[in-house]
Amino acid sequence: MVVLAMSHGELSRFDTLMHVERGDLRVEDAAVLLGLKRRQVFRLLERMRSDGASGLISRKRGRPSNRRHSDALRRQVVALVREHYADFGPTLAREYLIERHGIKMACETLRQLMIEAGLWKDRDARRARPYQPRYRRDCRGELIQVDGSKHWWFEDRGPQCTLLVYIDDATSELMQLKMVESESTFAYMEATRDYIERHGKPVAFYSDKHSVFRNAKATAMKDGMTHFGRALEALNIEIICANSPQAKGRVERANATLQDRLVKAMRLEGITNIAEANAFLPGYMARHNQRFAKSPFDPRDLHRPLAAHEDLSAEMVWREQRTVTKALTLHYNKVLFILDPTETAKPLVGKRVDVCEYPDGRLEIRHGEHVLPYRVFDKIRQVNQAAIVDNKHLDAALMMAKLMQEQLPPRKRNNNEPGRQSQPGHMFAVPVRPAEAQAKRKRGRPPLPRLTPIEAALRRLETA
Repeated sequence: MVVLAMSHGELSRFDTLMHVERGDLRVEDAAVLLGLKRRQVFRLLERMRSDGASGLISRKRGRPSNRRHSDALRRQVVALVREHYADFGPTLAREYLIERHGIKMACETLRQLMIEAGLWKDRDARRARPYQPRYRRDCRGELIQVDGSKHWWFEDRGPQCTLLVYIDDATSELMQLKMVESESTFAYMEATRDYIERHGKPVAFYSDKHSVFRNAKATAMKDGMTHFGRALEALNIEIICANSPQAKGRVERANATLQDRLVKAMRLEGITNIAEANAFLPGYMARHNQRFAKSPFDPRDLHRPLAAHEDLSAEMVWREQRTVTKALTLHYNKVLFILDPTETAKPLVGKRVDVCEYPDGRLEIRHGEHVLPYRVFDKIRQVNQAAIVDNKHLDAALMMAKLMQEQLPPRKRNNNEPGRQSQPGHMFAVPVRPAEAQAKRKRGRPPLPRLTPIEAALRRLETA
């Protein structure tokens, strides 16, 4: 039983010493085979003669290492991880132990401690590493992968929202992070404007087939280009749509990493809303890039500065064309706009003008380089139809409806108020309109309906 507990090296040493003991091998030759001095061979022979084969087993076996951390430090580390970093991985937990508590410990040591404490599960069989089917681009700024990640970024401390992620394909560097309510055209316009002001114009953006980037219902009258696509075309930036999520795997993997690391970082900082998150993201982005960014194959940076004639604020808008009537009016978004009869506006009867809606809610009517002053005609409110909301904006629509319902005071019913259909002879009976009057009313043209408050709020979230 003792021999079975011996290691392979100890069994080989025992066999060599037995040859020396029987006289089949000289001591000098045994010392060469074992890599020992003659005196060491004699010492092992004496131990084997007195204790047998078990005398050759190392005396260090079963004893703790001299470099082992103290039990007090091990208990302290386990307590800190259990209290603050229970759902962290060993690598991330080690980083925060060094940064926040000044405790330095090897990652493998911490992993073993977490496994013993039941805070981490080891995987016996790991999958083979998935190799990328496409090489990285050569230069920084050549291809920027873009995606929106909808997640509970604030956990139970705040609402569910979307993180817009811009990552460089050549370096895996996070170029832009922006927390928004939902993926919308205006959200991407604001994030892209911040990106260009900081880094310059990239060669191309690489995205999915979201309606912000691609119009799937292109007709013969339209080119299929979205409002965001027209803004990028005016700035000479190409937009490419991937056919599958795997094709833009770099930004998808970045989303998975951020959903783990960023959520926990914001938890430790106590961040609970979008404004605080956007103030925190630049510092976190620098730390993330310092750890995960790679060097490009080609050191050139292909970002381009803005040209003298390019105006970001004028291009990053929702732009639609309308025809000016003889009364110098035009309809946009179920609202009637009346142009001031200036010398610039009068010759525009029957011509097309641009209605530009900015991400901050401003609205301009432009013709070429001229901004046309206008006023809004206050039409009679009509019973509004139900708003049509895309599934990606359903959360924002429900939140807006809830806030509006909470702000409205409760309505008390008046018992003296007549019903819609009163019985004939009742003191509050509603007179019946003659058939001629009803027919005449039907022939009249009803005024255009106006937007509901929810539709007006969702208008800025509407995609192209």
